[in-house]
Amino acid sequence: MDSTKKHLITAALPYANGPIHIGHMAGCYLPADIYVRYLRQRGRDVKFICGSDEHGVAITIKAKKEGVTPQQVVDKYDGMMRSTFDKFGISFDVYSRTSSDLHKETAGSFFKDLYDQGVFTEKETEQYYDPEADQFLADRYIIGTCPNCSFEKAYGDQCENCGTSLSPTDLVNPKSTLSGSDPILKTTKNWFLPLDKLSPKIREYIESHKEDWKSNVYGQCKSWLDAGDGLQPRSMTRDLDWGVPVPVEGADGKVLYVWFDAPLGYITATKELLGDDWESYWKDPNTELIHFIGKDNIVFHCIIFPAILMEHGGMVLPSQVPANEFLNLEGEKISTSRNWAVWLHEYLEDFTDQQDVLRYALCASMPETKDNDFTWKDFQTRNNSELVAILGNFINRILVLTNKYNGLNLPTETMLLEPDLTALGLVPIGVKKIEDALEKFKFRDALAELMNIARIGNKYLADQEPWKVVKTDEARAHTILYTAAQIAGALSIVSEPFLPHTSQKLKHFFSTQDAQWDDAKKGVMLPEGHPIAKAELLFSKIEDVTIDAQLEKLENTKKQNLEMEALENPNPIEPAKPNISYDDFVKLDIRVGTILEAERVPKTDKLLKFKVDTGIDQRTILSGIAEHYAPEDTIGQQVSVLINLEPRKIRGIESCGMILLAEDPNGKLIFAQPTSKVSNGSIIA
Repeated sequence: MDSTKKHLITAALPYANGPIHIGHMAGCYLPADIYVRYLRQRGRDVKFICGSDEHGVAITIKAKKEGVTPQQVVDKYDGMMRSTFDKFGISFDVYSRTSSDLHKETAGSFFKDLYDQGVFTEKETEQYYDPEADQFLADRYIIGTCPNCSFEKAYGDQCENCGTSLSPTDLVNPKSTLSGSDPILKTTKNWFLPLDKLSPKIREYIESHKEDWKSNVYGQCKSWLDAGDGLQPRSMTRDLDWGVPVPVEGADGKVLYVWFDAPLGYITATKELLGDDWESYWKDPNTELIHFIGKDNIVFHCIIFPAILMEHGGMVLPSQVPANEFLNLEGEKISTSRNWAVWLHEYLEDFTDQQDVLRYALCASMPETKDNDFTWKDFQTRNNSELVAILGNFINRILVLTNKYNGLNLPTETMLLEPDLTALGLVPIGVKKIEDALEKFKFRDALAELMNIARIGNKYLADQEPWKVVKTDEARAHTILYTAAQIAGALSIVSEPFLPHTSQKLKHFFSTQDAQWDDAKKGVMLPEGHPIAKAELLFSKIEDVTIDAQLEKLENTKKQNLEMEALENPNPIEPAKPNISYDDFVKLDIRVGTILEAERVPKTDKLLKFKVDTGIDQRTILSGIAEHYAPEDTIGQQVSVLINLEPRKIRGIESCGMILLAEDPNGKLIFAQPTSKVSNGSIIA
C-alpha cells in the first residue's frame, strides 16, 4: 500500500425508507469500516464518506403507504440509520443527505455541466403511464412477472427473486403499484447517457482492472459489456415529483434519475466535510477512490458512475470496488418486504452492549466471493466457542493471575526463555498476515488471523501453566504473565478495526490507549511495571434460551407471511414458464425409480439423502424435503426421477439426479409417482 496516497472510501448510500439489517451491514458498511479503521491506524490519509439516499422511488412508495410526505419518511429513517451506525461503531467522517440543498446544487450543476457539453441525448420514448393516477410510472411503480424466472412480483428495474436487471417493458402482465390497473404506453421526453457510444472508454477502464478487482466484480462488468446488444443508452431523468429537479429548459415535472443523483451524494458529503477543499480528493490523481457496495450495485458504481465522471472530466475514477455478494438468513434470502431480516435496531434491544459479537459473526460469515448464510446457532457458536472461550478466556486469565500475583502492574521479566520468545515471535507474523489480508479486502481471513493470535496466547498460557509454576518459581511465573501480557497488548491494537468496543476495553485493561499499529509488531511492547486493570469479563456466554427466542421470532414471521400470501392469493397457481422447443423436452430423461435407503444429511434441517434404484443403476440423490417426510416413511416408494441432470455436490455429497414432486394447496410436497407399481427404469414421457 502506498502510504503517500489519499484514500477516499465510500459506503453505498442506504435508502432512507427503512431500517438497516444484517445484510446491509455485512454487504458494505462493516467491511468499509474495518478497512477505514485499519488505514487510520496505519497513519494513512483517509476520509470515510456516506449518507442517506433520499430520492429513490422506494421513498415515495413508502410515503404513500404510510400516508405521509416523502420528506417525513426520509427524516424518520435518516435519524434511525444514523443512530444504528453510531451504536455499531461505523466510523464515518461524514454522513450526509441527498435531500439537502447542498446536494441539490451539487447534482444539478453536475447535470448542467454535462448537458452544456452535449453529453446527453434528448429522446422521446414510450413509457408506462397510469391513467387512473394520471402520472408516468417509474421503474418501482410497476410490478409484473419476471420473464427470466416467472416470479410474479418483479419490479420494473429488477427481479428480487433471481436478481436479473430489467426494464419495465420486459415484464409480463405489468401492473401499476399506484392503482393496480394495467398501465399504458405514452410518449415522454428524457435525457439519456449514451453508454453505447461511451462503451470503448468504459471497456478500457474496466479491463485495466482485470488483475486487481475481485473476480465477481470484474466478471459482472464484463458480462454487461459483452452482452449481445452491449451497453445501451440509459435515461438520466425521470417523470416524478420527488427528487432533484432537472435544471434545463423543457424539463418541468422531471427529476434526476436516482442513479445519477445518488452517487453524486459522495461528492456532496465530501463538500460537507471539507468545504472548498473537496477537490483535493476528487480531482487529485493521487487519490484512491474505493467504493464498498453490494453486488446489486456493481453496474452503477463500475459503469454508470465512472462514465458520468469521465464525461465530466477532471475527476478521479474508482480504483477499487470490493463488492460483496448477498447474505442470507437461516437459508433464505433476506427480504425487507417479507420482514425476513435481523434488524440492527432490534438486535441492539435484545443484545445490549454486544455490538461486537454481531460484528464478529458477520465478518466471519461475510459473503466476499459468494452468497453466504447467517444463522443464529452459528452466531451463538461464534460467541461461546471463539470470543468467550478463546479471546475472552485468554484475557481473563492474564488479568486474574496478574491481579493475584502482582496487583495492578505488569510483573517483572527475569529472563525470556525459548517458549516465551517463540510465542512473542509469532505475534508480528500474525499481525503481518492481518495486514496482507486487509489490503486484499479479505476480511474473513484477516479476522481468522486475529483470532489465531489469541489462540497463540491461550496455548502459551496452557503450556506454561503459571498458576502451577508460581508455587515453586515465582519469578518464572511473573515472566510468563509478562510475556502473555505482551500478546494481549498487541491484540488490543489489531482488534480495533474488527471489534472497536472490545478494543477500547482491552486498551483500558492494558493501558495501551496511545499505542500505534506498528507497536503490535514489536513483540515486547509493554514495559515492566506497566499498569494493568482489575479483572473484568470481556464477553458473556449466550444461552440457548436467548437464541431460541430469535428463532421463534423468525418462525412467527414465516407464519405471518404464509397467512398473508394465503389471503392475497387463496389458490396460488404458478404461472406458466416460457415455452421450450420439442427438442429441449426430449432431452429430459425421466424414469420410475424406487427408494431403497433414506437418511437425514447431518447438520441440515431440510436435506434427505436417498439411494434410488433407477432400473439402470443405484444412485445417490439429495432432496430438500426433510420438513415433509421422515426418512423411514419414504423407503420403498416409487418416484419419478430426472436421471440425466448434471451431478452436483451439496454439503460434500454428490447428488446424481432429481426426484420430482408436486406441492398441494397447503404447501405439502407430494411425490410424483405412478398410480400402480411399474418396473424401475420405466420411461415417463
